[in-house]
Amino acid sequence: MKPRLETAEIFVPDNVPVDEALACTTHLAISAHQDDIEIMAFDGILKAFQQPDKWFTGVVVTDGAGSPRDELYKDYTDEAMRVIRRKEQKKAAYVGDYAAQVLLDYPSSAVKNPADSRPKDDIADLLRATRPEVVYTHNLADKHDTHVATALRVIEAIRSLPEAERPKTLYGCEVWRDLDWMVDTDKVGFDVSAHENLQAALLGVFDSQIAGGKRYDLATQGRRRAHATYYASHGTDTVELLNYAMDLTPLIKDTTIDPAVFVEGYINRMRDEILGRVRKFK
Repeated sequence: MKPRLETAEIFVPDNVPVDEALACTTHLAISAHQDDIEIMAFDGILKAFQQPDKWFTGVVVTDGAGSPRDELYKDYTDEAMRVIRRKEQKKAAYVGDYAAQVLLDYPSSAVKNPADSRPKDDIADLLRATRPEVVYTHNLADKHDTHVATALRVIEAIRSLPEAERPKTLYGCEVWRDLDWMVDTDKVGFDVSAHENLQAALLGVFDSQIAGGKRYDLATQGRRRAHATYYASHGTDTVELLNYAMDLTPLIKDTTIDPAVFVEGYINRMRDEILGRVRKFK
């Protein structure tokens, strides 16, 4: 596995050969930015943590140079932020016991450009090298342009593979728009109640984002706790922390489905439920 950019890096926390580390992957997360993985894909991290037969690998597609910054980091250049965010992501890989952490280092403009095939091709190569059972990426209703573009590049990469080499499941996860709005039957709920200390440690590693002006650590844990309580209006809480995802698997099983039409279905079902309830009691 050789990424197309010379500045890309594959970090293996326990120093086993890269090919070996990638090949043992069972759960793979592909995100736009550093710290997205720890926000959206803790289900995969948790399922593989300290398990001899399951391994989690993270992939960050962009270089993270354009992030907002304040406090200690307010005078950092884009290049300085790129360096520190890469270092933070590698720390998270060590703390989370990842099989590997891949940093593809593309500018956001490359990921958002459908004519630039390099990000998609790198992702396809990684999928061949890892052969994961489950892939996590961004959901198609996310409000961040680079997140949605990354999800589309992931879908394109999986579709480019022979059917037998595709993962069994693809999930679109929460970062810059949660999925509480979806109707309950559409929600995939991940119980992430365990190892809350590990969750805090992984989110806390990204000091350039937290001290730099965004309390992602508090917001992420608050959202997980809120989901757990507000999931069911007529029942007691059954879990303490909950993440939602959108099941994107149909898009990699049937390559004729337009992703825009697919996500429109979720929106229409939510619209119909809301209008139906209002009309019912009007």
